[in-house]
Amino acid sequence: MTILVGYTPSTKGQAALTAAVDLAKKTGDKLYVVNAGVGEAVDEREVATEDQLNKAREYMKSEGVEGKVKQYLRGNDAAEELLALTEARSDVTMLVIGLRRRSPVGKLFMGSISQKIILNAKVPVLSVREAEEYEV
Repeated sequence: MTILVGYTPSTKGQAALTAAVDLAKKTGDKLYVVNAGVGEAVDEREVATEDQLNKAREYMKSEGVEGKVKQYLRGNDAAEELLALTEARSDVTMLVIGLRRRSPVGKLFMGSISQKIILNAKVPVLSVREAEEYEV
C-alpha cells in the first residue's frame, strides 16, 4: 500500500515527511511524496526547487523507504491535488500533512489547505505539527 505525503520545503513539510518515513518503516508501505501548488508568485514558498525534491528523495533512500517524489504545478492548490490523488489511486491508504503553528486568530481558521484536506479526504489523515528545525 501507499502513504501519500503533502510536502512543502518548510518545517511543516519536513515534519510530514519525517512522520511518513517513520510510519513506512514500520508498515512496509511505499511513500508517494507530493509537492503541489498553483505555481504563482504568491505561492512560491510552498513550491519546492528540484534540489529540495532531490533532498527529499535522498532522505527516503537513506532511511530505506521506497517511493516517489513528484511535483504538480497545474493551477490547483495543494488540497485539490492531494484530494484528487487519494481518489484516483486505489493504493493510497493514508495521507500525511504538516501543520504550522498559528496565531490565536489563525487557529480559528486552521489553514484553508489543511482544513480542506482534513474535512474532505477519503482516507485517514495524519496531521503532524511542524518541526522546530528544518533539516531537509
